[in-house]
This record gives sequence, structure tokens and C-alpha cells, in this order.
Amino acid sequence: MLYLNIILAGLLTGAVYALMAFGLSVIYGVIRIVNFAHGEMMVIGMFAAFALYRWLHLDPIAAMPLVAAVLFLAGYALQRSLINRFVTQPEPIQFLLMIALAMVLTSTMLIVFGPNAHNVQLDYAFDSYEVGGLLFDKVRVFAAAGALVGAALLWGFFQFTRTGKAIRACADNNLGAQVVGLDVARLYGITFGLGVACVGAAGSLMLLLVDVQPYLATDYTLLAFIIVILGGLGRIGGALLGGLLVGVSEALSGFFIDPSMKSMFSYGLLILVLLLRPQGLLGRRA
Repeated sequence: MLYLNIILAGLLTGAVYALMAFGLSVIYGVIRIVNFAHGEMMVIGMFAAFALYRWLHLDPIAAMPLVAAVLFLAGYALQRSLINRFVTQPEPIQFLLMIALAMVLTSTMLIVFGPNAHNVQLDYAFDSYEVGGLLFDKVRVFAAAGALVGAALLWGFFQFTRTGKAIRACADNNLGAQVVGLDVARLYGITFGLGVACVGAAGSLMLLLVDVQPYLATDYTLLAFIIVILGGLGRIGGALLGGLLVGVSEALSGFFIDPSMKSMFSYGLLILVLLLRPQGLLGRRA
């Protein structure tokens, strides 16, 4: 039963990881730009939720829609004003742009919030549910539920809305989308905004689980890359599978070996998948 509880905790955390990775997967799957500032955007979401908690006493879960909306607008504006100019540039130029953006965001967070860690003190932080001998940490349950709701909304947007279908058309055939008259630049802006909104929402939820400080950004960027490569770059379903696998591997390695070693097992899992199935578990989007 103890092992099941550990796996369960890993799955719940992995759901939040998956929402974080959805943003990276969506941006690459449509725009074909690798967002090296992804972790920085995650931490911005965490700080935004922390600020709302401190100033308005707003629970990070309740703050999640507001954080996602604000980051969507910021992501849309950033893509239309800056990133769209580099969509057709060679990949090394794109990489340098996103790395430079990551450094600017980290420096800004250091100036505004400082290097110290911050957290939220919630009344239910140490509460849990017990079902058939299994213990569900309330904060992890709430965080995972929020992540699954966010993922379902994203999936529904792409499947059932006209704009979502147009974005999928851009992803499948960019030239064809332009030929039929779709505003590709605008759709790219919406896509980037959605990706940033996803990672911002994940940041708001992650604040329930860990303290926030600017230097977390690099760890989350690398973790997002591990997740999307495990599942298949550009695959939303692959991001969900990868997030759950990473969450469970971290939980098990943290219990059986040492919490500080959990990242090593995530990288080990990545190496194993690259050796056995380089295209990812669900395949890479063409």
C-alpha cells in the first residue's frame, strides 16, 4: 500500500508536469520554435499566483484562470511583436533569441522578487483524503484536478472551435493554410499565447507543491524538454504520458534512493527512451 501511495503522489504531480509540457508541445507543434524560455514563463506563473495570494489572499487554484489569461495576452503580444519576426530565420538564430529572452526574464524576476524562495501557507496544506487505504494529499489532488481541467479545455479548444481547427490546419500544412486565406500570423500569436497560458496555469498550480524562486526556471525548462521528448515532440498526448512517467519516476527515486537524485532518474529515463525509441513513445509530429 505504501508503494501505491508513492505512485499515486507521482501521478498527481505528473499531471501538473504534463500541463507545463503541453505549452512547449503546442508551440513547437504549430510554430516550430523551441521555447527555451519555457521554464522562465513557468516561474512567472508561480510568482504571479504568489503575488495574488499575498496581495488579495487568493488561493493559487482560484488564481489559475486569471494567471492563464494574463499570460495568454502577454504571450500573444510577445509573439506578434517579436517572435513572429524570427519564425522564418534559421534555427540557431531562433535558439539565441529564446535563450536571450530567458535571461531577460530571469533577471527581471530577480530584480522584482529577489533570490529568496517564497511560498503560500494554505489551511489545507497538510490535509489528505483516505480512500481504501490510499492517501490522497489534498494539495496534490487539487493541483492535478486543475491541471486535468486545463488540459481538457485545451483539447476541446483544438477539437471543437473554429480557431482551434484553423491552428491545426496551420500545423499540418502551413502553405496550404496561407493559400486558403487563413491569417497565419494571427493564429501563431494565439498558439503562442495558449502555450504560455498553459505553462502559466501550471505554475500557479505548482506553487501549491514547491516554493518559488527565480533559479527554478532552468530546471523546469529542462524538465519540459524531457517530458515532450519522452512522449513525442509536438504530441499533446505524448506530453501527458511523459509528464505522468516523470512524476512517477521522481516519486519512486525520491523515496527509495534520495530526493536530490530524482532528476538523475528523469534523465536516465530520457536516455533509455532515446536509445529504444528515438521518436518518442507516441512518435514525433512530422
